[in-house]
Amino acid sequence: MSALEVEDLPEDGFPSGFSPGFSTERADTFEARFVDMLNGGALALMVSIGHRTGLFDALADGQWVTSEALAVRAGLDERYVREWLGAMTTGRIVECDGAAGTFRLPAEHAACLTRAATPNNLAVFAQYVGELGSVESDIVACFRNGGGVPYSRYKRFHEIMAEDSGQSVLPALEEHILPLVPGLIERLEAGIRVLDLGCGRGRALMQLAARFPASTFTGYDLSDEALAWASAEAEERGLANVRFAVRDLSGFDRDADPAAFDFVTTFDAVHDQADPRALVRGIRRTLAPGGVYLAQDINGSSHTHENVDHPIGPLLYTISCMHCMTVSLAQEGGAGLGAMWGHQTAVGMFTEAGFGSVEVNELAHDVQNLYYVCRP
Repeated sequence: MSALEVEDLPEDGFPSGFSPGFSTERADTFEARFVDMLNGGALALMVSIGHRTGLFDALADGQWVTSEALAVRAGLDERYVREWLGAMTTGRIVECDGAAGTFRLPAEHAACLTRAATPNNLAVFAQYVGELGSVESDIVACFRNGGGVPYSRYKRFHEIMAEDSGQSVLPALEEHILPLVPGLIERLEAGIRVLDLGCGRGRALMQLAARFPASTFTGYDLSDEALAWASAEAEERGLANVRFAVRDLSGFDRDADPAAFDFVTTFDAVHDQADPRALVRGIRRTLAPGGVYLAQDINGSSHTHENVDHPIGPLLYTISCMHCMTVSLAQEGGAGLGAMWGHQTAVGMFTEAGFGSVEVNELAHDVQNLYYVCRP
């Protein structure tokens, strides 16, 4: 029932405090949409739980199953599984046979909710909702007092980002991303020096290191936790041609070794740096003659009104406000550029840093990112 009932309206047809032109139909429509938003937010949390606990994978066969059998299959507590199934059923994600007391995940839903569906597993993205919600009070304090929330407050962000990039970047790396630079694959096969900045858990570097053993790979990141994971994983995989180092990139324009690398990459990393301009200038400095810089970053406009129809605009602005922007502001002198800095700002920054050629590429499978190829 609408909060704005006809009998509550005054004789002129406008609620108290609202100006002429107020549309009850528009208000009703927005109210219904907002209720959908509340349900959607709640479902996102439960979808994240379903992903993390393996419940969607346990339902991937599409067969009808009781909550007891599902709990046994997934190795979980039945009472929690039963309540989760309630959310999934009322959210029309899982189907329920009331007479039989059984549930199933339709194949059409499993196609974007299970690990077998990678790289199309949208449940991965649902994890951002709970992770960002964990710092809501910190963000509210920043709204009131300024400043930012440091990396240390996020317990799972690097883990989630690794899964995210594992779907958007890693599957496309060799077939779609590297070919954006003609001749690059041949150079990697022959042996060149590669640097990835803001590498996180280093999954892209390790994939390249395994594929191109003649090349050497270096990864820098601010998070010692993420790099500890990366180093252990590289050692376990026997990748002797890759190394990782904890490094604050705020002064990279001064600290970068001149002409030290032939190919430099950043994957979703420029916009959350304390000083992104210094980072890009440092990249220009550390490139050897004939070197190339490839940057993957968020696909959006620098002008908010041009992002109104972006298919995941609200999600990207939320991640920006509650992570990308604030972790930059948490650092001394942080610029707080934010994830939605936009391609106009990006091209301007790359050009200002001394790149004479900046190509902007979109990939058909990836609505989230742009790929910039920059040459001196």
